[in-house]
Order: sequence, then structure tokens, then C-alpha cells
Amino acid sequence: MLRLSQKLLLFVLAAAVIPLAFAGFWLLREAERELASRLEREQRALAAAAAEATGTQLAVSLEALAQSALLIDWPNVTADEAAGGLRLLSSQSSVVVAATLVDPARPDFAPLVDELDGRPQIDVTRDELAKLLPLVTLSTFGEPGQMALGSAQDSGGGPWMPAAIQVGPRGATSPMVVLALTLTVLDRWLVEHAPSVTTLEIVDADGRVVASSQWHQKVSTLDPERMAAVRAGLDLATSSTEQLSLARVPGKLGLTAVTSIPLEAARRPIRSLRQSVLGGMGGTVLLLVIVSIFFTRWLASRLEQLGALADAFARGDLSKRAELTGGDELTALGKTFNAMGAELELSRARLQQWNDELKRKVDEATADLRAAQAYLLEAQKLAAIGQLGAGVAHEINNPLVGILGNAQLLLMDTKETDDNFSLLKQIEDSAHRCREITLQLLRFSQKRGEVALAPMDLAAVVKKTMALEKERSPGVTLEVVMPTSPVMIDGDSEQLEQVIAQLCTNARTAMTTTLSKRLTVTVQPTTDGATLIIADTGKGIAPENLTRIFEPFFTTKDVWTNIGLGLAVAYRVVQEHQGRLEVQSEPGRGARFSLFLKAVGSTRKQAGAAVIDVGGQGKGITG
Repeated sequence: MLRLSQKLLLFVLAAAVIPLAFAGFWLLREAERELASRLEREQRALAAAAAEATGTQLAVSLEALAQSALLIDWPNVTADEAAGGLRLLSSQSSVVVAATLVDPARPDFAPLVDELDGRPQIDVTRDELAKLLPLVTLSTFGEPGQMALGSAQDSGGGPWMPAAIQVGPRGATSPMVVLALTLTVLDRWLVEHAPSVTTLEIVDADGRVVASSQWHQKVSTLDPERMAAVRAGLDLATSSTEQLSLARVPGKLGLTAVTSIPLEAARRPIRSLRQSVLGGMGGTVLLLVIVSIFFTRWLASRLEQLGALADAFARGDLSKRAELTGGDELTALGKTFNAMGAELELSRARLQQWNDELKRKVDEATADLRAAQAYLLEAQKLAAIGQLGAGVAHEINNPLVGILGNAQLLLMDTKETDDNFSLLKQIEDSAHRCREITLQLLRFSQKRGEVALAPMDLAAVVKKTMALEKERSPGVTLEVVMPTSPVMIDGDSEQLEQVIAQLCTNARTAMTTTLSKRLTVTVQPTTDGATLIIADTGKGIAPENLTRIFEPFFTTKDVWTNIGLGLAVAYRVVQEHQGRLEVQSEPGRGARFSLFLKAVGSTRKQAGAAVIDVGGQGKGITG
């Protein structure tokens, strides 16, 4: 599917560009035809001018030489007179470079006159010059004053052409004036008048180039394509690579002027015209396309704004507005959309306000229900543990008192060297251990509300507790870091001493099998209270156990020494202080317990028993 902007662009192209293209191509074709015709006329004119110049240079000169030669009585002149007459003839035309008299009745009568001042020198003898011309035919069939030309020849001074003038009566013994005519004069004219890309050549009937605008020093043969055009007698011809124009040289010289221009150069003006016209057409089309694109984009952007606004309303985003300016219909439509969006947004705001109020009331009711449910679960849990503790106290404590008392009485009557002394000692220790377990069960089953929060110095509590831990931790390096000034919080010093002692006991147990035994206790004041950090270099806690270490009866100790209530009791005490207890640990890298306690006056008074969350928050060490 075409978009509206694309349809508008196609319409502009169809309405404006296509007629413009037809008109432009028609004008281009007519202009190219006229330009090609003009170039052909110019080439024909150039060939005709070259032919006319050649006729002027050769035919006219030969005609004047023939008339002058007839004024001398050549059959009766002496050798000196013949030499003087030849020099006189040579001086009449600058094209003559050598002259001699051939008289069959007087062989070797006249010398070869050459070495003329300011004229090219040719390397030819008198007999060689005579052999280049059909003298017998000319003397037998010619009339006095008739001329004959030979083929063009090469020499060190440039191309030249032999010529003969019959200067006696018809007969086998008629004397002939034989001349050597230089062609460099024609070369010079052709070079001066040939355009830069055009070659002018004068060729004879055998296709030999006697003069050229290329300043040739050797007489060459016309290439086959040009020769075919000369023999066909065409005034204009086109080969595979060039365009030719031919013109016959006036007179009976048998010469032809040939102008040749490469097709690339001949068609360059046409191609330049085509490029100019097509460039103008392309520029016009491009301008139309650019204007059309800008217009369609401007129109499409306004329509897209309205479309995006409608989509936003459909998605429920009523805050969007169309930013259209102007006085057209799309602007009026955009204002209508904006007014509709404002009204819908106002209505939805009222509905949202009602929904928020209802949600707040539902959340409050839900929170109350959850608190009641949690309290009920805790009460049930504590009731079960209380029943267990009461049963243990009733069923175990009374027998333990008898066992412990009897064991102690027996120990008093037994010497340490007696074999039974160690057995009685084990009985006494086991009884004490069972009694400790029973006390912890009873402690955990007690109800909340026994913690008395009051302003206290956390640093003083830590100092007091760690003074006792030094005696309990042989072989463990204790490091206590705390500020010199008091760190005041709301708390119960007795309960916090038990928490710190329990965490230190767990740390000592975790470092039993490790080489490095370092226990670090740090107190850090914070803006909302204080943080107590207890870190050890023990075996650490596996990731899968981090979320369970604060559960009752759960333990990770290698040697079972208790029933797993230490951390659960510590967590409950911290919660009763309205604080947090978190742990960071990784196997083989120790554990780090952090207690976050509130500042003085920031705790809330508890109404009845607080809610206990079984378990705490733990996360692995990352750095």
C-alpha cells in the first residue's frame, strides 16, 4: 500500500515531470540534428578550402612555370643558356627545389639545378628525376606547355613531387623541363589551418599522402578505410572511428583533399549539448522532486501527528497533544483532537482518584489481615515450641537434676586417678549440655515484649562483650574497630550482648578448621543509627543455605553442638529492636554479619507482641 506522501509525489511526477521530459527530449533531438548538420557543413568547407589551397599552391604555380618555360627556345639553347633558364624558372616559384632539361637529341646537355637558396635539399640525380616521370608518353602525345606529375617521394628535406613540362614540338625528341616540387609548403598551410582535432591530408590517385597537417617527413599510404572513401568519390563518409570529408583539388593534378576527425571529437559538441540539456532537465526534475518531497513530508508530518495522537488516545495516553499551526483544515482538526484529549484526561483523572482511594483502603485492610495472620501463625508456632519446651522441662529436667546431682556426688567421692573419674565427668558434661538445650527451648518459646528499648551506647556494649570474648577465643586474632565517641542507639544492652556473643560463638566454630583465624568487629555510626559488623575468616556458607540460616533448628556446623536456635534467637532480638540482621558469605571466604540498629528516639513503641519473621536475609560475597 502506497502512503499518501508517495501518492502525492507520483502525482507531481506524472503531472509535471513527464510532459517536461517529452518536450526536453524533442528539443534535444532537433538541436542534435541541427548541430550535426552544422558540423558536417564545416568539415566539407574545410576540405574544400584545403583542396583550393593545394590547387593554388601547385596548379597555379605549374601553370605559370609552363607559360614562362614556353618563352625560351629550349631546342636551340646552349648549355649555359639552359642552366640560366632553369634558374630563372626556379626563381619564379618557391615550390621548385630542383630543375633540369631532358633533351633526347642532346643527352646530358643540361645540368641538374638544385641547391637553391632557402629551399629544402633533395637527394636525387638528374637521371633518377627523369625516370620518375612518363616523359616518352608526354613527348609522343603531348603538346607544348602540357604538364605531367609523378608520385610523391621522400627525402631528407621532406616529401616532394616530380613534374615535367613539354617545351618542344610533339615528337619522340621533344625536350622536357623536369622539376622537383617540394610539398612542405602544403604541409605548412595544412598545419596552420587544421583545427586541433582534425587531420588534413592531400593524397594522390594511388592513395599516397603527399601533404599532411601532421608534419610528416615520409610519404605514407592512406589507411584502407580512408582509401575506400577516396575511391568511392564520397564527399562525406563515416568509418568505425572517424568522420571523413573529401574534395577534389582543382586542375588535372589527380589530388584529393581529405579531412578526418575522430568520431569522439566530432560528437563531443553533440554530447556536450546532450549533457547540458539533460542536466537542465535533470535539475528541473530534481527541483520539482525536492519541492514535492518537502511538501509531502510537511503534509505527511501533520497527518502523522494526528495519527500518533489518535494512537496515543487508543493506548490510554491522554496527555499527548497535536502541535499544529496555521489556518488550514488539519489545524482545526488537531484543535478538536486536543480538546477531546483534555476532556478525556480530566475524566480519567477523576476515575483514577477514586480508584486510588479505593486501593488505599483495600491495602490497609489487607495489611491488617496479613498482620493478624502472621501473628496467629507466630502464636501457633510459639505455642507448639512452648508445649515442646514444657514437655522437655517436665520430662527431662527432673531426671537431669537427679543425674547431675548423683554424678557430682560421685565425683566428690572419686579420685581423679580413678578409672571411673573420666566417665563420671562425661556424665556431668552431658547433663549440663542437656540442661542448656532445655533452657534455649524455653527461651525461644517465651513471648515477645520483654525487650526494654532505652538510649544506650553501642560502643560500650561491644567493648564489654569483646572483653569476655578474648578469654573464650584462644588462637583467634580479635580486631575491634569503633569510634572514640559514644554511638547512641535505642536498645536493650543485655539482649544485644547475647546477640554479639552468639555471633562470635558461630564465628569461632566456623574458623575451627581454617588456617587463618581472624575475627573483626566494627562499629560504624550512620545517619539513622549505627551498624555493627562481625566478620570472620571461617569456612563460609554455601549459597543454597544463605536463605535458611535464621530458621529455627537449622544448622551448618560440622559438629553438632546445639539444636540450631542461636541465629534464630539473635534474629528475633534484632527484630525486636526494629533493626535488620543481614549476612554476606561465600564458601572458603568467611562470613560477614551486619546488624543495622536505629538511632535514639527513632524506634516505635510496640503495641502488644510484635510479629516475628522466621529466617533472615543473606547474600553472597561479591568482592
